[in-house]
Amino acid sequence: MARRRNRGRSINGIFLLNKPLSLSSNQALQRVKNLFDANKAGHTGALDPLATGVLPICLGEATKFSQFLLDSDKHYRSTFTLGVATETGDCDGDIVAEADASGLTQDQIETAIDAFRGDIQQVPSMYSALKHNGQPLYKLARQGIEVEREARDITVYKYQILDFRPGPQAELDVEVHVSKGTYVRSLAEDLGVALGCGAHVSALHRHIAGPFTHEETLTLPELEKIREGCEQPADLDYLLKPMDIAVADRMAVELSEIVAGYFQLGQEVMSTQAFRNGQEGDIVRVFREGGTFLGVGTVTEDGKVAPKRLVVES
Repeated sequence: MARRRNRGRSINGIFLLNKPLSLSSNQALQRVKNLFDANKAGHTGALDPLATGVLPICLGEATKFSQFLLDSDKHYRSTFTLGVATETGDCDGDIVAEADASGLTQDQIETAIDAFRGDIQQVPSMYSALKHNGQPLYKLARQGIEVEREARDITVYKYQILDFRPGPQAELDVEVHVSKGTYVRSLAEDLGVALGCGAHVSALHRHIAGPFTHEETLTLPELEKIREGCEQPADLDYLLKPMDIAVADRMAVELSEIVAGYFQLGQEVMSTQAFRNGQEGDIVRVFREGGTFLGVGTVTEDGKVAPKRLVVES
């Protein structure tokens, strides 16, 4: 059977989307992919339909480096509704419990939040995209199936109250800076349990993802308007960030033309920079002399650089 060819252009880079409300991350991804007429695309950490904000979309060879953005810290601003617990932990789910939250004070909430700062463990929501035996948990949850989930180590670097509006269904605005794998809906649910009144996420905005900020993003309507004024999809390419920005926090090494050729063939190569400044296991950005990004490598015990993710040059 012949292998189906990918349709679209071979274009490499990262587009920063301000994901809109009520659209899934995959739906947003497909819209961006079509506007750029890209042959390959992937996002770097899904946002729920109710969430908005920074969604880096990798096009072409940039998809090979999406894992580094998945592993990066995230910053969110969110509104928690106290006094109402829902099946999903957000405002899309059915209400499962209600309690009068009017007696809560901001000092009580601050004291409760303190237990969720720093290195903690968190049990992922059944409505997360984590997989169990190949099935996303949220699909099992929608079938009424609940499975045991192990608590995972996460870090909450910042958990700040921005505003508190008291009442029977009090509203709490917070800003959090968290490590990879943290679920804000679980933070809300756990806080609701600690306060004894239940809680859920009623609004969520990701304003920083790894090295990218909200100010750098474009909305879908903005991108569509720019595309309307272009003769061809390639005229949008100036909006893309370079691939290596996904690993901008890693040491950069340069290889000569000849050595770069061996590296691109998958061979370990010597690098004076890696030998002098790297440690075994370090991930480094690799460039050909002149600035062409070749991919990422791993520093070996003897100071060489072993290919880990290579850019296929078109």
